Amino acid sequence: MIALTLAEIAAVVDGAVAPEVAEVTVTGPVVIDGREARPGSLFAAFVGEHSDGHEHAPQAAEQGAVAVLGSRPTALPTVVVEDPQRALQLLAAYVVARVRRAGGLTVVGITGSQGKTSTKDLLGAVLGRVGPTVLTRGSFNNELGMPLTALGVEADTRFLVLELGARGRGHIADLARLVPPDVGVVLNVGQAHLGEFGSRDAIAVAKGELVESLAEDGTAVLNADDPRVAAMTTRTQAGVVTFGQEHPADVRVEELTLDRLGRPSFVLATAQDRVPVTLQLVGAHQALNAAAAATAALALGLTPEQVGEALSAVATLSQWRMELRELPGGITVLNDSYNANPDSMRAGLDALAAIGADASVRRTVAVLGEMRELGEDSDAEHVAIGEYAARVGVDQVLVVGEPARGIHRGAESGNATASVFVADNADAVAWLREHLGAGDAVLLKASRGARLDEVAATLQ
Repeated sequence: MIALTLAEIAAVVDGAVAPEVAEVTVTGPVVIDGREARPGSLFAAFVGEHSDGHEHAPQAAEQGAVAVLGSRPTALPTVVVEDPQRALQLLAAYVVARVRRAGGLTVVGITGSQGKTSTKDLLGAVLGRVGPTVLTRGSFNNELGMPLTALGVEADTRFLVLELGARGRGHIADLARLVPPDVGVVLNVGQAHLGEFGSRDAIAVAKGELVESLAEDGTAVLNADDPRVAAMTTRTQAGVVTFGQEHPADVRVEELTLDRLGRPSFVLATAQDRVPVTLQLVGAHQALNAAAAATAALALGLTPEQVGEALSAVATLSQWRMELRELPGGITVLNDSYNANPDSMRAGLDALAAIGADASVRRTVAVLGEMRELGEDSDAEHVAIGEYAARVGVDQVLVVGEPARGIHRGAESGNATASVFVADNADAVAWLREHLGAGDAVLLKASRGARLDEVAATLQ
């Protein structure tokens, strides 16, 4: 964060600070976990159901924190506010606006039902080659995570890339009011959080709030292959550029192929240029994520050559997202266990099937858990995923946990697909230890709450 005294912070967030510490200066990052504090940090303390962050101020001090933002005084100099979360939001808005006024900062917002984090990581890697870039850590994309990301902006930051999530109408609009984006990227309208929104049309209304927030001199980056996203052209006063593979678009994915590990190569095509891109990431769907990132980068003035070279150099994404490991025992593990919805499940199964097409792969194994927040359609959607696994030719499905049992029922409908149901992660590990062998390729995917990353960690 830019350097600010506690007096300045208190004025911004309508807080109170003791006069004798008013000139204490925050020069480090803002954190909500005392263990993550660094020299000069501001520690934001929250009172939760099971813990009180104010009690961890000494821990933050040991790591170098110089002050606390909280709802009551602590052992450290404290800016006292009524609502620490709202105070963080106000502080983030102030910091970004101040750096913007000094010139040179551009803000990009990214939303969609799936692919947000991968696209954010790809765009951050591209923009990071031409200037200091701050981007959302993992998928820290809500009313608390977004301000924490924005507070990472320094005086010399050139690009701020924000992943924006929504669990209801108005959420993205609220975030965009705090930190107005210059470029808004909408990837797709899928089934993630369908249980909360009720319909895809309702999800589209919420996602479109991003392009509605753009000024006339801004840019909306829209997926031409998703009709609900393409229709958002009428919802923005900004300029519009499109990306796609199946429909005409300003930036297109052409000549897509996959290597033996399911990594895509393609031509990134515009009206003027054709640039080859070879991703080190797994899954055909990553090509469209890369095209979205490329379209945003081109809108910000980068050349197609810069974009293609940078995309081809990206080796990793955020943790537990299509992480590929070839283990010494001859087992290939594709860990995509951070989150799941029906669309991303199908993309993961497609990637596993692509890997399985290589002659060196003996068997494909999909370890699948619950997809959350699907509402009344949850069981039907789980069954459909099992059926899809069978349809794309997955050899073995291992379904983990009672909420995911529908996948097991669906997979059993495929004559060539074996399916096993186990109660929990411990049973999954036991089954895998007994049955996996050299030449097997394994996908692990579920919503975060299923914690299949623990299974992946055991395998790896």
